[in-house]
Amino acid sequence: MHADSAPSKTSSQAYAPDARNDQVLVYVNGQFVPRHQAVVSVFDAGYVCGDGVWEGVRLVDGRIISFDAHIDRMYEGAKSIALDIGMTRAQMKQVVVDTFLRNGMRDGAHARLMVTRGVKKTPNQDPRFIIGGATVVCVAEHKVVTPEAKRNGLKLFTSTLRCSGPDVFDLRLNSHSRLNLIQALIQAIQAGADEALMLDPHGFVSSCNSTNFFAVRGGALWTSSGRYCFNGITRATVVRLAREAGIPVHEGDFTLAEVYAADEAFVTGTLAGLTPVSSVDGRALAPLGPLTQRLDALYRAYIASANEAHGALPAAA
Repeated sequence: MHADSAPSKTSSQAYAPDARNDQVLVYVNGQFVPRHQAVVSVFDAGYVCGDGVWEGVRLVDGRIISFDAHIDRMYEGAKSIALDIGMTRAQMKQVVVDTFLRNGMRDGAHARLMVTRGVKKTPNQDPRFIIGGATVVCVAEHKVVTPEAKRNGLKLFTSTLRCSGPDVFDLRLNSHSRLNLIQALIQAIQAGADEALMLDPHGFVSSCNSTNFFAVRGGALWTSSGRYCFNGITRATVVRLAREAGIPVHEGDFTLAEVYAADEAFVTGTLAGLTPVSSVDGRALAPLGPLTQRLDALYRAYIASANEAHGALPAAA
């Protein structure tokens, strides 16, 4: 793979280019700085060994979608690795709000909130070598998915790398450490696909490398048991919306063969919501089947609602 190879327009993480992103201000430990000045120390625990947690949040028409759920997930992850963020939940939410406001964003934006254990005295694993507080960074960008991904769907390739169990690496922890998932994605890209489909340690379908996976079989929605996949907030929302709409949902083990024989498939993530899957390992699926379209409409209605789960930006002056 060449370093200058560009992502396809149907990549699960592809977004429409926006020149305004060259001028964004980035929050770094209490200061807003131009993008090219947004730096952290080479001794930072996140750089040294990926020691930290992160969240991505989406801004739609003045609403930060599922804001509390994202912040709660960040603090739960930080607590599980004994990382003292040094801010209350309310203060952390204000960082995200202020970052959007400082950049004049009210719609079509996405923020990546990153917290590491902080600067270390020496580059090693031991958290006792931290010499200050946590490093907190928030990057907000004008970012919407490419229309090609929604229209044409994603091509998935089943990776030989497996999703790990919590005794090895807990995928429910939104950790900065992502090398195994990047390896899976590289396999998929080199096979001409957009995203890697990954199995669990027992050979059942688990997740993709950066999104959660759903299949549609016989009018029912199928997704993994959740034991070996991301603790996806969009995933949980789609499952809830499906059940509220009377759509049967199967959360449990299923095989790659059952995916090959599925009627439809899609993936979920914060930035794109629902993205249809057009093929798995070269096996074609309906890229925008009827149940995928119905669930996409339900999710779009959810993000457009004045739901208390969303965080509202202050009204424009």
